[in-house]
Amino acid sequence: MTSLFLEVVGDSPVFRVLDFLTVNDDFDYSMTDIAKLSGVGYSTLKLFWPRLEKENIVSETRLVGKAKMYKLNESNLSVKKFKEFYWAIVKNKINRKQNK
Repeated sequence: MTSLFLEVVGDSPVFRVLDFLTVNDDFDYSMTDIAKLSGVGYSTLKLFWPRLEKENIVSETRLVGKAKMYKLNESNLSVKKFKEFYWAIVKNKINRKQNK
C-alpha cells in the first residue's frame, strides 16, 4: 500500500526511505531493516545512502554488534523542514479525502 505522501510526490526509492524514516522516527534502524521495511532493495539503498549521510539527512545513532543503526538527523534544519512538508502533504490529502 502506498502512503499518502508517496501518492502525491511519487514513488521513488529515496522517497520511500524518507517516508519510512519519517513515520517510524521513534526508533533507529540498520540499513538492512530500512531497505526491507521501506520496500527498497538493499543494493538500491546502497546507491544513494552515502549521499544521505554526506548531507547529514541521516545519522548513525549507535552500533549493535556489527550493524550501524540510523535515523533521520533531527538537528538538521533541512530534515525539520522536510518533516513539516511531509506532514502538511499528509494532512492536506486527508482533508481533501474527507471533504469529498
